[in-house]
Amino acid sequence: MTVAGDKLSQFAGQKHISIETYRKTGDPVRTPVWFIEENGELFIRTDSSTGKIKRIRNNPRVRVATCSARGTIKGTWVDGEARMIEPESSEHLFSLLKKKYGISYRMIRFVQMFSRSKAHPIGLAIRIGT
Repeated sequence: MTVAGDKLSQFAGQKHISIETYRKTGDPVRTPVWFIEENGELFIRTDSSTGKIKRIRNNPRVRVATCSARGTIKGTWVDGEARMIEPESSEHLFSLLKKKYGISYRMIRFVQMFSRSKAHPIGLAIRIGT
């Protein structure tokens, strides 16, 4: 098993991760999110208007750890690098999230359809450092 693969093993069977992004000042911001793991990377869905997207555009360096739904850290922090993924790949990601989170995912997406936000969904890939 590779070093990155070993670091990924803590995410197997988990529902939430905390993603730590960084403000321009260097201050960390932690956000609990749903995720899936595929081909050695972690993937999340977010909206184009979120703070984490702005922070990742400025600095793709992140840390992630398993957590509770409220963000209480349960695992070990690991370093990674985040990138936005192509819309075609995002659709695949969204279908995997729908499968993993079931009715909860569908309900949240349904409610968001009626929001006034002009934001659009974005997929993020997080590659764990070696």
